[in-house]
Amino acid sequence: MTERRGIAAGGNWIIDHVKLIEELPPEEQLTTIISESRGTGGAPYNVLVNLATLDPALPLEAIGIVGNDDDGQHIIDHLASLNIDARQVRKTSDAPTSHTDVMTVQSTGRRTFFHNPGANALFGPASINLNTLKCSILHLGYLLLLKSLDEPDPEFNGRPRWIGVLGRARAAGMLTSLDMVTLLGPRIRNIVKPVLPYADYFVLNELEASGLTSIPARDNSGRLIRDNLRRMAASMLDMGVQRLVVIHAPEAALWLSAAGSDCYMPSLDVPKQWIKGTAGAGDAFCAGILYGLHQGWAPQRCLELAAANAAMSLSDPTCTGGLKSLGETMKLIGKFGLRPDV
Repeated sequence: MTERRGIAAGGNWIIDHVKLIEELPPEEQLTTIISESRGTGGAPYNVLVNLATLDPALPLEAIGIVGNDDDGQHIIDHLASLNIDARQVRKTSDAPTSHTDVMTVQSTGRRTFFHNPGANALFGPASINLNTLKCSILHLGYLLLLKSLDEPDPEFNGRPRWIGVLGRARAAGMLTSLDMVTLLGPRIRNIVKPVLPYADYFVLNELEASGLTSIPARDNSGRLIRDNLRRMAASMLDMGVQRLVVIHAPEAALWLSAAGSDCYMPSLDVPKQWIKGTAGAGDAFCAGILYGLHQGWAPQRCLELAAANAAMSLSDPTCTGGLKSLGETMKLIGKFGLRPDV
């Protein structure tokens, strides 16, 4: 058998229509749009663009469904320009390309999303041809935002259809990685928890981790509880994640593996004027982790790249417009240093 190499990513393919605004107004009130741009959105799109920018030589494969429209063609052309294999990105005339209006407040970088699922609602188990994939890591997302995969599967006693896809991928020799959308409530346990035993890697933010485990991420003053990050990661390993859980927050990140490696690192001490938007920072962090895992790096170095890549993404209001090469990205660690007292 040919040795597997590279990373494939599938799931939500989204065009972000990013609007930089003065402030988010109350209902029935008005705000001013300062600028508009079109950017990447969705776990596979953002992660693959991140990886291609960090290392153009890394083999990358894309999997998904887009509409037969201008946004869909834009995605396919963009992937081709980055030398990403898009043979498993299918066009459909049954739905438009999924898109999100991202309202980013100029003064804070915080964003609010208005999402049209579009063609992503059609993405299901039959959308992935595992037989032709050459990757060593298969990254899928987002849990809770892919209608067909989130649905119960009678073959697996009513558990989500994700299980069949991930199980077959692991049986074929791939390592599986999962991402989820920040959507709290009962669905987070009903859909996400049953899927975790079929994931080798799970990278998520502190809000998602808290919602899944019912362990608070912050104290009453809003300060991150470092020990609780470790408790949350350990809980998700107990739920069945096979190899690794990484939890990231604006202040820091925690790595905890089933094999016992345990690493905590503050995020970069980025000055306020550097931050143009926070959209895509989580996917940038995830891409850094996946790259390090693929290259066989130690946990500390993986976290350093993930933190630096997330910081680099903050320099642009779109999800991937601020990205740079691996060498340039790692220089940010020396430029900014790490946050103190986190």
